[in-house]
Amino acid sequence: MNLGELGDFLKKRRDRIRPTDVGLPSGPRRRVPGLRREEVAQLTGASVDYYIELERGGGAQPSEQMLAALSRALRLTRDERDHLYALAGRPLPLRGGSAAHVHPGMLDLLDRLSGTPAQVITDLHVTLVQNDLAVALLGPKVPDSGMRASFVHRWFTDPSSRALYPEEDHAHHAWTFVADLRAAVARRNPDDAEARELVDDLKVRSAEFADLWSRHDIAVRRDERKRLVHPELGTIEVNCLNLVSEDCRQRLLWFTPAVGTDSADKLDLLGVLGTQTLAPDRS
Repeated sequence: MNLGELGDFLKKRRDRIRPTDVGLPSGPRRRVPGLRREEVAQLTGASVDYYIELERGGGAQPSEQMLAALSRALRLTRDERDHLYALAGRPLPLRGGSAAHVHPGMLDLLDRLSGTPAQVITDLHVTLVQNDLAVALLGPKVPDSGMRASFVHRWFTDPSSRALYPEEDHAHHAWTFVADLRAAVARRNPDDAEARELVDDLKVRSAEFADLWSRHDIAVRRDERKRLVHPELGTIEVNCLNLVSEDCRQRLLWFTPAVGTDSADKLDLLGVLGTQTLAPDRS
């Protein structure tokens, strides 16, 4: 661990990022073009004092979650992300885990979709990053790591996760989750431990999953019309659109109102309601 080098690296990367690059207003009277320390703290969910201490080369060793947040806030390339982890003395996270690297270009697109719910997930349905409207619509991503970070895992092991969809749609979504997961697992290396452990655990814990998995159905989730249940606004019918990364490991999802419904008005209200009434674990 080299906290002195880490602090200097963070400062240099902060200096090159403009507020508009990360979805923040530029504001008047900026003495430098880069981000302010308090803006990086805001983007990462850290306290200002903690981030200042990091740049000064002091404080405790940053956690894997904090390093992932810093990588995204500062729009680090994969090589820069790897360097950050090395300076912090942390092993690189799993490619598909909740701290996985997100391409800066995909993060830039996410920032530009400020008027519609959008998020980046992995091919195993682990939520990596969300905009505010996605949090308001779907709930914040769960803090869990490992298999429980996958929404597919929670779908088949935690009945409360299904409250996101109307009950009459559950069978359809169960089938599509499994068919999409089988396609994702097939794209990965046959020895991929993360995918194998997820499937093996679900086959033991869920008879429904085991039955669906045994059918060998394949159906990659692309564009889809679905109904979502919001605790305040009721059922919202949306089109779920996908932009897939080059290696197919990540997807940028965004949600638009379905034509012929009142969903456009409800999504407008969503921005007003925000996340005040939402319970966690609806991601």
